Amino acid sequence: MSKRIVIIIGHPDKESFNFALAQAYKKGVGKSDSEFQEIIIRDLNFNPNLQYGYRKRTKLEPDLIKAQETLKWANHIVWFYPVWWGSVPAIMKGFLDRVLLPGFAFRKREGSVWWDKYFTGKTSRLICTMDQPSWYYRLINRSPSHSAMKKLTMNFIGVKSVKITSIGPLRLSKEEWRKKWLNKVEKLGEQNK
Repeated sequence: MSKRIVIIIGHPDKESFNFALAQAYKKGVGKSDSEFQEIIIRDLNFNPNLQYGYRKRTKLEPDLIKAQETLKWANHIVWFYPVWWGSVPAIMKGFLDRVLLPGFAFRKREGSVWWDKYFTGKTSRLICTMDQPSWYYRLINRSPSHSAMKKLTMNFIGVKSVKITSIGPLRLSKEEWRKKWLNKVEKLGEQNK
């Protein structure tokens, strides 16, 4: 079954391995019958600061309105980003704060602690790099960014099926190891996973 895929790159450096991984994924999608659109967060013109929190709405810039339209269109969301300080890059966090707003991604119920989720029926994959072995990040550090992105972001807005591909340690990696990962990620794209 063909999918409508949005590929979101959260790394601020176009020379990063994250961009190479995203290219490999796109190459894979190109071999399938699915469509994709891309959001390169570093190229968007927006203020990443949610200036007034949720007390007062900050006007959305045109690039963020387009990003919201792309997210609505997609039924599969693929994120590429590095794990920095157990979290996502600042620019990506700003994107999440500014785009996944109440009224767009969810709606809090009046007089209730519960909320309505507007991204039900969508799936997601997180493809993230790190400078530690993925097993160490999981067992010793308890995967804080995975939990934040999967449970507290994607699940919060209704995306139930979230798969995670952790790639590390990147810092000491050799070219052969990186090629292996590029091939794996290309296959994920071809399989629309």
